[in-house]
Amino acid sequence: MVLAAANCVFAAGDEKNGHAYFTKAELPDMTKILPPFPAFESARFVADQSQHLWGKLMRLDEERAAQAQRDAVYSMQTIIDEFGPLFGLEISKEETPEIYSILQDVCASCDSIYSDAKANFNRQRPYAYYNEGTLIPEKEEKHRNEGSYPSGHTVFGWASALLLADINQSTEAMELLLARGYEFGQSRVIAGYHWQSDVDAGRMAGSVLYQLIRNNERFIQQLERARAEFKAKTDQTVGVHQAPIIEHPATRAYRLDGTPATDSSRGVIIKGGQKVMAQ
Repeated sequence: MVLAAANCVFAAGDEKNGHAYFTKAELPDMTKILPPFPAFESARFVADQSQHLWGKLMRLDEERAAQAQRDAVYSMQTIIDEFGPLFGLEISKEETPEIYSILQDVCASCDSIYSDAKANFNRQRPYAYYNEGTLIPEKEEKHRNEGSYPSGHTVFGWASALLLADINQSTEAMELLLARGYEFGQSRVIAGYHWQSDVDAGRMAGSVLYQLIRNNERFIQQLERARAEFKAKTDQTVGVHQAPIIEHPATRAYRLDGTPATDSSRGVIIKGGQKVMAQ
């Protein structure tokens, strides 16, 4: 029974088994860094309300709504599935152990930077404020009374994007990964779980966390090994043109902002690892 339990614990893409770089006590207090969230009915809150309406309109785009639903799953496997095609190399515990390990440790570090701030600010979520539904109805009751500011999903996605762009250092990879990291946060507005200012604060918290991680000696050594592994697996120092592109099960082409391309997409898109013009 013990062996069976151990096998369950070390599941693929499980960030809970990573080794965080810091304890919560070693991290800065984000309530002393982030500004207060916009007061309800203030001028700044009008922008949040406007973006909430934008998010509801984006739900009419089936592809973007589906992406927001996938992004709502807070797990390392989501990062692997959604960012992998843009990273230029399939990430797995077996084939890329160094990249897998450093991603696992970064993901394991995310919760501690925002959890106390969320509890302290205790901001009401948009769907609770408006008493309306979301794109992920099964999670509404669980999160209804949980603080909204800053967005934890955004910290998770943004820190992961920064890491992957640090491993594949090509300009194109950075553009695609950070654009996708940005959209990962916007998915929370589209899903109806966060205000735009929650997401903006989440990106700041993610950047603060990653800056601290980047100065950690264990991380520095891991990053060097991860870059070497990427180079060995792709036979190149940087770049995504020649790297194998792992097709996402739902989409095979991407816009330059990292979002899935559709049959109606026009202009330059990424397909098969190359920039092509969709007419």
